[in-house]
Amino acid sequence: MDYAKNILETIGNTPLVKINKLTKEIPALVLAKYETFNPGNSVKDRMAVKMIEDAEAEGKLKPGGTIIEGTSGNTGMGLALTAIVKGYKCIFVISDKQSKEKMDVLRAVGAKVVVCPTEVEPDDPRSYYSVSKRLSEEIPNSWYVNQYDNPSNTLAHYENTGPEIWEQTNGKVTHFVVGVGTGGTISGVGKYLKEQNPDIKIWGVDTYGSVFKKYHETGIFDPTEIYPYITEGIGEDILPKNVNFDIIDGFTKVTDKDAAVYTQRLAKEEGMFLGNSAGAAIKGVLQLKEHFKKDDIIVVLFHDHGSRYVGKMFNDDWMKKQGFID
Repeated sequence: MDYAKNILETIGNTPLVKINKLTKEIPALVLAKYETFNPGNSVKDRMAVKMIEDAEAEGKLKPGGTIIEGTSGNTGMGLALTAIVKGYKCIFVISDKQSKEKMDVLRAVGAKVVVCPTEVEPDDPRSYYSVSKRLSEEIPNSWYVNQYDNPSNTLAHYENTGPEIWEQTNGKVTHFVVGVGTGGTISGVGKYLKEQNPDIKIWGVDTYGSVFKKYHETGIFDPTEIYPYITEGIGEDILPKNVNFDIIDGFTKVTDKDAAVYTQRLAKEEGMFLGNSAGAAIKGVLQLKEHFKKDDIIVVLFHDHGSRYVGKMFNDDWMKKQGFID
């Protein structure tokens, strides 16, 4: 009989799916690495398991312990599923700009959720970075994950996601495009692919209000670039250690409106019910079209599932209120 011993064994080996309608103006083949097939419905399941297993091996996470992390939702889900299987408790700190669905889902899998204000500096004691660190210091037998600087994040994608893309394309992939948040996916996949073929181009999708694109191009961390934005899951107001700028060939920025509109278009025109960052990612691919030739194979990674955005990008009243649709 062929079965998984637990839900964690179903993580990975997600399909590549051709995008047909939205990419008609691009001469190359565009394939989506469809990460919603993971059991927690996002790419973050991969690194959640890796970070926990590495912490166990290093003695940082002990039996009956509490896992503490600041998350935009998806990493929390992956950590929660792993914690259930392995017998840990979870406390997740989330910013108030994240969708209600994400908070509800985390509570549904037994996690405690602490909500913090978005519009504060990273070092403000109210920020979700600061609150996560403080809780890990106050709560006995706890472990602060710190996905932004935890090297196991990148390693998970170097060991699994990158090799999958290489094998699924028979080594023909020429471009990898992905939204950048913690940096683990782009850095891990990018490092692996460039080791196989240094000519493969690695493109990051950033959002307005985030520091990545300017820092990559100038080496300057510019605080004036930072302001609140609506797009979820990508962009940062810090420089996570997991972002390896050396393997990234370039960034393109996508507006909040375009990210939201293209999230809807993926659902209505491709049958791909995906999260907000997928809209940003496919719009990023379209913005980069002058870089693609007829025989190129572009892989764009789609992070998470549309069910977490039903009250936002898939709600026309919300879209009208933001001025994203008429």
